[in-house]
Amino acid sequence: MDILAHELAGVVSDRMKTADRLFLAESCTGGLISAALTRVPGVSGFYLGGVVAYSDELKMRLLEVPAELLREHGAVSRPVAVAMLAAVERLYGATLACAVTGVAGPGGGSPAKPVGCVFIAVRRRNITWVRRFDFPGAGRREVQDRTVRAALLALHQVCVTGAPAGFEIA
Repeated sequence: MDILAHELAGVVSDRMKTADRLFLAESCTGGLISAALTRVPGVSGFYLGGVVAYSDELKMRLLEVPAELLREHGAVSRPVAVAMLAAVERLYGATLACAVTGVAGPGGGSPAKPVGCVFIAVRRRNITWVRRFDFPGAGRREVQDRTVRAALLALHQVCVTGAPAGFEIA
């Protein structure tokens, strides 16, 4: 486990408001954000759980991502990251949620979405923010670790300031 991710998970846990119920929708990180959070004692007070929706099929089935969005934009895209969170409050009772989708590598990249291209979306109640991150030259594990850190930092910023830095409202 990345030590910085572990520290960030502890900070997120310390800042969570008991009124928030957190849900994670992970693709390229394969559950690493959940793993970082659940190593911190006390997260059961706010963390509902999450899904690892690696395939398009599970994105559609578990998160209700429209098939046409996946066809038109691809799984690694701003619209799909946002769509991964659209139904989580209704489906899972979450008031705070984070979704990640990206190209961890070593293959699968394209000129428009090279290895290291990641989209992170955060939703708190009725507001969703999204941001593209690029981690050029990073290997698979480093892309995943950087994504975990970026997602945890975004969650922390939402809890502290009400919005994640550098993200756009979707």
